Amino acid sequence: MATEIRVPTLGESVTEATVGKWFKKVGDAIAADEPLVELETDKVTVEVPAQGAGTLAEIAVKEGETVAVGALLGSISAGGANAAPATKPQAVAQASSPDAAHTTKQAAAETAKIAGDAGPIEPRTMPPAPAAAKLIAENNLAVDQVSGTGKRGQVLKGDVLDAIARGAPSQPAETPKAAPAPVVARAQSSGDDASREERVRMTKLRQTIARRLKEAQSTAAMLTTFNEVDMSAVMALRSKYKDVFEKKHGVKLGFMGFFTKAVTHALKEIPSVNAEIDATDIIFKNYAHIGVAVGTEKGLVVPVVRDADQMSIAEIEKEIGRLGIAARDGKLSVADMQGGTFTISNGGVYGSLMSTPILNAPQSGILGMHKIQDRP
Repeated sequence: MATEIRVPTLGESVTEATVGKWFKKVGDAIAADEPLVELETDKVTVEVPAQGAGTLAEIAVKEGETVAVGALLGSISAGGANAAPATKPQAVAQASSPDAAHTTKQAAAETAKIAGDAGPIEPRTMPPAPAAAKLIAENNLAVDQVSGTGKRGQVLKGDVLDAIARGAPSQPAETPKAAPAPVVARAQSSGDDASREERVRMTKLRQTIARRLKEAQSTAAMLTTFNEVDMSAVMALRSKYKDVFEKKHGVKLGFMGFFTKAVTHALKEIPSVNAEIDATDIIFKNYAHIGVAVGTEKGLVVPVVRDADQMSIAEIEKEIGRLGIAARDGKLSVADMQGGTFTISNGGVYGSLMSTPILNAPQSGILGMHKIQDRP
């Protein structure tokens, strides 16, 4: 019997994901709980594990394709390496003995069973994916004018974008919206330069980072101020107690614990910085969920230390350490990334002396910390 591999629930407001990488090929043996496929969302990267042992029988979605939550990714067949993939079998030569004929019939029956478990493919039995439905409504398109390429004819976001590019007719009852502003084409490089360039598609996470930072620059009235702080007392305190601290708490005493604790006290004194604007209202947050920017190979992520105002410095250091490891290993959950009320970006680890960090919308403030150095 085949076990379906489906896109899991990825957290509040996350409706789709992009298949980043399959760790197995069709026909590979799989152990229970072994990672099968990596999904990229606009918030985190998630690995989908196998629900049971068996053989990867089908890969329904290729790397780079976007799928909705709950969509079918593939299937696992029980029975180890003898299980057949859910694909159309090749013609089988005539068996040379009754035993061989019996084996051939049995294999064909198994293949038919797996295909039957997957269900018949119908022209259009699924509603458009959430992101696609939103685009259809925004562009006033008729659903039947968009050809779906998803499973069972489901309309995906890319299908709607293709229909818009082709100039699909809108519903006659509505007044069509103005066409979006044309995208300015990139200037062509000279022949000599083009041969030395490399075009690499950004991951969904990097695309989202770029889009959100640009939106913050365009929609927020940002002001940056620069101040110097005498760190002598903090450095002396850290130097004096770091060994005792590590022995007692099992974690190193870093500067981020001090920075985070200082921020939580400052937010209590100036609550308007720990707030966000929602239309005509200001929402004051009577708690401090501090985002800590972490640079990874896949891009900048901002996991959140929740209720940092109620933590000791040791608890803050432990949580920052856990989040940092999870970020670099690509193991952050959606919950780790949500709900921040204020962000700290520590550019000092890169030797930066000064910078202008960009707001992490919808937050109202961000603190950039930089290199500690001697002053004459």
